[in-house]
Amino acid sequence: MLRISTRGRYALRALVDIGRNQDERPVLRDGIARRQEISANYAAQILRLLVSEGLVESIKGPGGGYRLARPPEEIRASDVLRAIEGPFALVHCVLEDDETPCSRTETCVTHRLWAKLSTQIEETLDGVTVKDLMDESESLDPTGG
Repeated sequence: MLRISTRGRYALRALVDIGRNQDERPVLRDGIARRQEISANYAAQILRLLVSEGLVESIKGPGGGYRLARPPEEIRASDVLRAIEGPFALVHCVLEDDETPCSRTETCVTHRLWAKLSTQIEETLDGVTVKDLMDESESLDPTGG
């Protein structure tokens, strides 16, 4: 089964939460954790990764917290998941920089299927922005959660 990790799912939810709640001030980690039902420590780990990948900015000191590093319409779901999960590939042999390339790649019909499906997943995620998810979440929960 192809699965996005909990960390990847929570990271995307955290970015949507920040986008919906940042208004004029940074969003507190504890608020993100509470609204998204994530432990504060786990939220901190995820937010550190998002900061290191340039998707979120951390503001230190009183009145500090987190805000999106770019406008939400410029952050794609694929950017977030790639930062957390790594490259999109259903199987290792479709990775361009595979350390142990398969000798059957050129003649393997299933390799072509996995490559095509991996590309389609990436293209789908490329077509969805944090802003799109913010707009959709507004219709599900107009309170900002």
